[in-house]
Parts: sequence; structure tokens; C-alpha cells
Amino acid sequence: MDSTDDTRRWPAALRRHVHAGAMDIEEQVDAAWRRFDARFGRNLPRHIAAYRGHGDARGIELLGRVLAEAPQGGPREDDDWWDNLLATYRRFESDEVPGVAVTLRFGTTEVSATTGPEGYYSATIEPAAPLREDCLWENAIASLDDGTLATPQPVLQVPSDARIGVISDIDDTILQSSITDWKTAAQLTFLHNARTRKPLQGVSKLYQALQDGPGDGARKAPIFYVSSSPWNLYDLLDDFMDLNAIPCGPVFLRDLGLDETKFIKSAGHGHKLERAAGLVERYPHLRWVLLGDSGQADAELYAEAARTFGDRIAAIYIRDVDPLLASALDKSVDAHIERVAGTSVPMLRARDSLAMAEHAAGLGLLDPARLPDIAAEVARDAKRPGLGEAATQEAVESAVEDTGKGVGKAARAVRDAAK
Repeated sequence: MDSTDDTRRWPAALRRHVHAGAMDIEEQVDAAWRRFDARFGRNLPRHIAAYRGHGDARGIELLGRVLAEAPQGGPREDDDWWDNLLATYRRFESDEVPGVAVTLRFGTTEVSATTGPEGYYSATIEPAAPLREDCLWENAIASLDDGTLATPQPVLQVPSDARIGVISDIDDTILQSSITDWKTAAQLTFLHNARTRKPLQGVSKLYQALQDGPGDGARKAPIFYVSSSPWNLYDLLDDFMDLNAIPCGPVFLRDLGLDETKFIKSAGHGHKLERAAGLVERYPHLRWVLLGDSGQADAELYAEAARTFGDRIAAIYIRDVDPLLASALDKSVDAHIERVAGTSVPMLRARDSLAMAEHAAGLGLLDPARLPDIAAEVARDAKRPGLGEAATQEAVESAVEDTGKGVGKAARAVRDAAK
């Protein structure tokens, strides 16, 4: 039994007392550091992390963070495990800048926001003019109040006549994370980058097809991503989607800290259901496709969404993280499928992207003409080396490289001795 289970056995009053004390200590430490930074001119704004926003004619929702470090930039072709480890350390060691005034502009409308204790800003902008229906993405601009650090902030414009929206998990749904094996998950998180992380089979073509819809001239489906990963990994996830031709969309992650809404304090993955429910309510003209995996609580959360929202949910797809095994994970997912059997919501545990695509095509959610491309990508991706094979190959290549360096050193030593 882990420590989280132990703390849940504590009396509620004691848990609240301990948690309040921990939060108070955290706030005092943060305040002390802010006073130190202000006195010595440290922790000045150097970067606005402007996360992808979304909205419609009623309002544009923007979220971002002001940080004291310059942006890292994307992964390089020759980055090794040490470079990746340093990059991960820098992400988690990032210094936020609280109390900073930020100006946000969309079209001709400007609003101001102030960063909170963890450096985040959020704002809603009411557009002064109708949104462009022919353009899925438009840029807002985030800057400091003096106009410096002006940063484009992409905004997903949800079309008023779109019919379907997509909400997808990330880890083990589009991105190979092996979250059920903590050792492998840790290796992937800390020692790899957006170039070396691998998408699951057929994800790119499946999500492109879902975004394009049934091929009847309907508007593109907006895609949103939810994850239990911390906001510190946002740039890695954004780069990963771009590098692997996975349709981009707003990403909702979690903060690290002791607050009730944050990563360390929050148990389970309930925040993903909260985000999904918020989107379903925010865009009432859309029916939703929900995608997750069997390795976490996605089946339970999405089944709850089906019971809550009924036919607002068009379909639920749960990717089987161990399709070659009949596991306890499968039984858990199947139990939730049975629970929604009495609703109008189809829910499927799927072996791969092709199985999802075939089912979605049968429901009119994507064009059946896209199935051959998805099948080809699944087959091509299946030929990639698995995690174990990739690790072995990397070790062999490293050993060969080290051997080559050793031979070169020996040759130089012989040559020097002969002089």
C-alpha cells in the first residue's frame, strides 16, 4: 500500500489540518523568495509560455505562464540521453514570475491579466468582430505591459457549424508512455525528447481523419487534449505532435504543487473529466468523440461522461495498452462498457487505430475512404522496434561509438610513441 492510501485513512479533520499547514509553508517560502528576488533584481520575465487557446464568437479563452528562463527551443537531431536529461531538469526547475502584468490582444481587442503565484495568467477576450469561419487557427498576442516579449498565442476557432469535437488523452493514447510500467515511463520522460518519443500505431492518420470528418463538406472537428502530465512538459508534447503530424489542439495539463487543483495534491485523474465536461458544456452545438487508454482511469471517467451527457457523446474509444493479453485492465474497461450499454453512447475497447477508425467510419464520424491510409500507417508503425529493442539498439550503437573512440585513442598513442 502506498503513502497516498495511508493518508486517505487519516481522519478528515487531520488531513485538512496537515494540508493547510503544508500550503501555508509553501506560500511563506514562495513569498520569501519573491522578496529576495525583488531586492536583488532576480527572476525577471524572460519568456512567455503562451499555451494554445480556444474560443468562438462568445469569447476566446487564453492561458499562459511567465517564466524567468529563455525558451529552450526544440530538440536537436544529435541530442543524446544526457542532453534530454538536462532539458527535463530545466523544465521542472523553471522559475515562474508572479505578479506580472500581461497584455493579451485578439484582433482589435485587448485585455490585461496579472500572473498568479505560480506565474500563470488566464483571460477571456470577447472578440470585437466575427471570427473567420474559413480558418481553424488564428493568433492572439501575449506581451508584457510595456510591449516586450510579444509572443504569438495560437487560438483554435471552433466553427459555429461544426458538428463533432474530439477530446483525447495523451499518455498511451497518442504517445507511447508505458505508464503502467513506472521504470519504462520514467526512462521515456527523463531520457527522451520529442524526436525520440514514439506515437502509437496509426495515430497520425486516425486523428487527421477524425478532424476532417465524414467527407461531406462539414467543418473540421476541433481537437482538444487532456493529460495528467504537468505543464512543465507542454513544449515537449507540442513539439511531439508537430513532428509526428498529429493535429494540434489546446492541451490541458496540471500544475505541480500542494494546492487542491494541483498535480501533487490531486488524486487520480478526475481533472480530465472536469476538463472534458467543461468543453462539452462550453460548446453545446458539438457532439464529442472521447479517446483514452486502458492503462489509466479513462474508461471510468468517460463512462461517467456518457451517463451525464447522453447523446452529446458520439463515441468513446479506449486503446488497449496490452492488446495481446487478456488482462485485469481489459476486465476493468469491459465493466465500464457494460455500464454504458443502456445509454445511446457506443463505447469500444480497441486493439489499435484501425479498429477505432473502422468503428468510427461505421458511425459516420470519418470518411471510409481514409481507412486504407490508416491501415498502412498502422502496419508501418508496427515495424518500428519496441522499447526493449530500441534500448538494445541504442546501447549497441553507443558501445560501437565508444569502441571507435578507444581505437582512435590507441592509434594516436602508438603514433606518438613512434615519434
